Amino acid sequence: MYRGDYGLVGIELSMFSRKLEAQLRFQNIPWYWHFKTHERTAEIEARTGTHFIPALVTPEKWMIHDTIALGPLLNDRFHQTAVIPSSPLQRVCCFILEDMFNHWLGRVCVHTRWCYPDNVAWVGPRFGANTVLNRSIDVPFTEQEIRDLTPIGEMMYQNFGKNVCQFNGVGPDQEAAVRADFTRMLGVLDAHFATNDFLLGARPCLADFALAGACKAHFVTDPTPVSWLGEYREMLFAYTDRLFDGTDYTTRAWMPQDQVPESLSQVLDYAQSTYFKFARANISAGLSGEKYYEYDYGFGATRARTQKRLNVARLHVQDELQKSGAADNRDIGALFRGRDILEHYLD
Repeated sequence: MYRGDYGLVGIELSMFSRKLEAQLRFQNIPWYWHFKTHERTAEIEARTGTHFIPALVTPEKWMIHDTIALGPLLNDRFHQTAVIPSSPLQRVCCFILEDMFNHWLGRVCVHTRWCYPDNVAWVGPRFGANTVLNRSIDVPFTEQEIRDLTPIGEMMYQNFGKNVCQFNGVGPDQEAAVRADFTRMLGVLDAHFATNDFLLGARPCLADFALAGACKAHFVTDPTPVSWLGEYREMLFAYTDRLFDGTDYTTRAWMPQDQVPESLSQVLDYAQSTYFKFARANISAGLSGEKYYEYDYGFGATRARTQKRLNVARLHVQDELQKSGAADNRDIGALFRGRDILEHYLD
């Protein structure tokens, strides 16, 4: 590979842009923001073939899209600072949890951002900072900039936010369910992070970047989700800071002898009762050619639009599980026994 800096193409209020940033930071990869401004949009989308962000500009001048592919690519390029464990159980947990956080947290992200008018108004200038002014949201705004950029929030709500909430089954009428489930997840994370800095212990992995990306772009930034944190505020801010405050964790190791924290079972229980109900119903409906599906994650039937991407991601994890010998590994079988999580990927 060529030496040089990597350009992070995205915006600061994007979960997946922040996910990629967290990995770049942890691996000490030289990088810079390449904000997706209005002036750059046509060129970026022509090169990536999609309007989604983020993308990564490599020193070879490639522009690569999709954090699911970029995570392993950077792990291999900067293998001296690995973000994917090599031992089977830890590796399997890394990929399964990354898949879960990638696709389950997005519902909460779009709901809290777009279903509350005060939050919509607040994000307007922050989107404008990146896309219009080509600068960070951390640079203070003038009063005139606030006036000029605030309407961007409502425009994005009308053109994007309103529909994406409806398609994901998390419109304004779902506030009670989304908030109750968010609080339930925070309780599980609080119990886990009481004795662990990261999901697999003392060292972060790909799954941490997915969780921390949602936290940094949404949960500890937007006014609405911040107001929902309650007793878990300190825990989530501290976890997010561990990935973004510049502390060097590269000398730390994952647990010896392919162990995982005991409290990870609670995280998997949460995933079993939420994400995997959502994913199985979504994928089954999609493969049957249906545009919509229903599932129940504990708050009654939720109707949402199918997403082809979930099965693509499932097959990616399936490949990794097969490489790790998940079907025949005793420790993997013991951790996942009684859950149908492995079956979701291996069937």
